[in-house]
Amino acid sequence: MERLDWLIRGALDPRSGERVDIGLQGGRIALIRPIAETMPLPSSIRTFDGDGYAVLPGLAETHIHLDKAFLSSRLPGVAAGLQQAIEMTAALKSSYTADDIKARSREVLNRASAFGVTLLRAQVEIDPILGLMSFESALELKREYVSAMDVQLVAFPQEGIFWQPGTAELLERAVRMGADAVGGIPYNDRDSSEHLDYLFRLAEVSGLPVDLHLDFSDDPRQLAIQDVIALTRKYGMQGRVAVGHLTSLGSVELDAARRIAAGIAEAGIHVFTLPATDLYLNGRQDTCRVRRGLTPVRLLLEEGASVCFGSNNIRNAFTPFGTGDPLDIGLLLAQTAYMGTSEDVMTVLGMCTTQATLAIRGKKSDILEGATADLALVRADSAAGILYDRPRDRVVWKDGQLVGERANASA
Repeated sequence: MERLDWLIRGALDPRSGERVDIGLQGGRIALIRPIAETMPLPSSIRTFDGDGYAVLPGLAETHIHLDKAFLSSRLPGVAAGLQQAIEMTAALKSSYTADDIKARSREVLNRASAFGVTLLRAQVEIDPILGLMSFESALELKREYVSAMDVQLVAFPQEGIFWQPGTAELLERAVRMGADAVGGIPYNDRDSSEHLDYLFRLAEVSGLPVDLHLDFSDDPRQLAIQDVIALTRKYGMQGRVAVGHLTSLGSVELDAARRIAAGIAEAGIHVFTLPATDLYLNGRQDTCRVRRGLTPVRLLLEEGASVCFGSNNIRNAFTPFGTGDPLDIGLLLAQTAYMGTSEDVMTVLGMCTTQATLAIRGKKSDILEGATADLALVRADSAAGILYDRPRDRVVWKDGQLVGERANASA
């Protein structure tokens, strides 16, 4: 006990409904035990009164665009669909500066950290317009925020690879500079198969995972996911491929969709649903029986696929709203994917904690003795209270260090 760096006293474990003491030492969880209110403590141990808080593993943001956040005030109008959002944003790129990118990115990172995010994967745009300016800025921010969160960078060719000469060389340079994943967007290039073949070869050579924007439409014929399943198997990348959006699958007939979902699960592909953007941009051409524009989350879960969620964009042409809080996105997903049971609450919370860290890091986070001490305390008295109320009163530990002092922390 004398060797503990911190003791969090009496926080609620939402899985068991019990209050526990959690001891932190050397960046890890050293002990977990039922609350012992009268236990004497050495004066040297810093304590945090967890009464009234529920404890989660640190939250994870699986998919976000830092470099095009907070652009709404610069837009000429509101985008009427995905292609217009891409075009409107591309038109702004020539006005970006490194300082501008970092300032807007810091706004997102500061919000995310305050909300309890300790792991974040950012899609960083690389193309002949920006060159590597956005990527170099993101590398600086990754180092700047290392004590608050682990930031992963996806080298992302938003404007395509092959109809933008020079992009492939820029992607390869970004990989050498320290990208954490190879990104792609096959529906925004001259040939989807060519795009995917290149990315999987680059991932094989570099030893990096793949993280794709995929099948972002209501068109049931847009099913590049089938090529991704085949390539994942071909390159032996099970568990190391993620796909964002995948909304076309939501328009596929049930039997065919179920077969594809089973293939996704068998290939170990992680699906990142992005409901704030997907609900906003999809279904716009439907005049009746308007589709929700989401990937079929419940079907994927039934078939055993790994499903998480992300914010994607904050206040830009793709998504004119957003706070940076994963729990806001979790509630939106629960409401629109028919996830209303107590079991669903735990599933949704897992999608931005344990399951999300498995998808991004390759291993689950958890509140267990010996685990890394990345924790988010939320002022709530139940799992449902965490998700449904999304209280803003939160306290965060990263690697066993308190991120931001609070009044009920004591030395």
